[in-house]
Amino acid sequence: MSPLDPQAPAVNPVTEAGRMAPKDYDAVLLASFGGPEGQEDVIPFLRNVTRGRGIPDERLEEVSHHYRANGGISPINQQNRELKAALEAELAARGIELPVLWGNRNWAPYIPQTLQEAYDAGHRRVLMLTTSAYSCYSSCRQYREDIGMALTETGLDGKLEVDKVRQYFDHPGFVEPFVEGTAAGLADVRAKLAEAGTPDAPVHILFATHSIPTRDAEAAGRCEGEPREFEEGSAYVAQHLANAAAVMDRVKEESGLGAPWSLVYQSRSGAPHVPWLEPDINDAIEELAGKGVKGIVIVPLGFVSDHMEVVWDLDTEAMETCANLGLAATRVPTPGTHRKFVTGLVDLICERTVANNISDRPAVTGLGPWYDVCRPGCCANFRGEKPTIAGADTTVGTGHDPYPAGTGASSRAAGETVQP
Repeated sequence: MSPLDPQAPAVNPVTEAGRMAPKDYDAVLLASFGGPEGQEDVIPFLRNVTRGRGIPDERLEEVSHHYRANGGISPINQQNRELKAALEAELAARGIELPVLWGNRNWAPYIPQTLQEAYDAGHRRVLMLTTSAYSCYSSCRQYREDIGMALTETGLDGKLEVDKVRQYFDHPGFVEPFVEGTAAGLADVRAKLAEAGTPDAPVHILFATHSIPTRDAEAAGRCEGEPREFEEGSAYVAQHLANAAAVMDRVKEESGLGAPWSLVYQSRSGAPHVPWLEPDINDAIEELAGKGVKGIVIVPLGFVSDHMEVVWDLDTEAMETCANLGLAATRVPTPGTHRKFVTGLVDLICERTVANNISDRPAVTGLGPWYDVCRPGCCANFRGEKPTIAGADTTVGTGHDPYPAGTGASSRAAGETVQP
């Protein structure tokens, strides 16, 4: 059975314990990373990103070059404006009256400001959708902390309820655009090789995602009551590997095209002595070239849109590495505002709403559907605990009780979570 076959089982009984019953939400929050919108914004933005780490401005200036080279502007804010508009249009087309709000972690509009404006406008129950699809601290828990901290700092805890949609790494709406893009990318590289007179030369597909510290990778998905052992000991890595396999199965089935593939990482930062996930994409490209590979297809599987880390780390650095080695190469698009992606995001919203509920919860891998309510301690914050929403051990945002101690699963959660 194809991983994207609509007849595939829609519910993973393991994740069902973290499912939240539909609610009557009155707004949607699109939460994202944020980015500078001019040269004067770059250092203040990087200060926000690295807050609490004691990094001097001189060091921040050293790592600002990719923003500086693009006028100090990150593409992510405009892409979020476009995604917000696309979500609003899709909701309107379905007759769903839910305003879409937008708040960022590291730049205006900031999440606390957005939540205050939501409350002042009369909203009382908000569903958050983030621009990060996978499970790890920075992709999921940190957003949950951002909301928890914002509710606490603004005094809105107990007044404004905020929940979160599940991590959607293997939702068809996120995966389908990569299927299309990978097939087109393979065809494009094959055409380039044919023009060069080497149509049968070896091609390799690199599924790229953001590297994270290995400690965070090992903590991803590791939590109280989680019965599964994830591939390579990390839900973050396992989710990417499962997604890549699903994409390749579908590409082979629909186009007849195929090639060896591997998972690679990019955008490493931080102290050199701290281990991060490897291999780096540029190192992988050089190694593949040394083994006789002549064509590279780069699939930015870890990313929702063409933000700076795609534009710089892939389109600039990785493509330059390919060019310097004489390799035919192409970079596959991110989902962005692809029709299937936008439709899928609205489907995720409808999974959680009462009036327009979609009870089917599709997932293209055996790891999903992921949790609406994360289990206690999931994707731990090693710098210390913070108020966190959308978790079994949540203390803010929803007002529900934690899962009963020692069970790792909720039997009630104040009537808001359900089990099979």
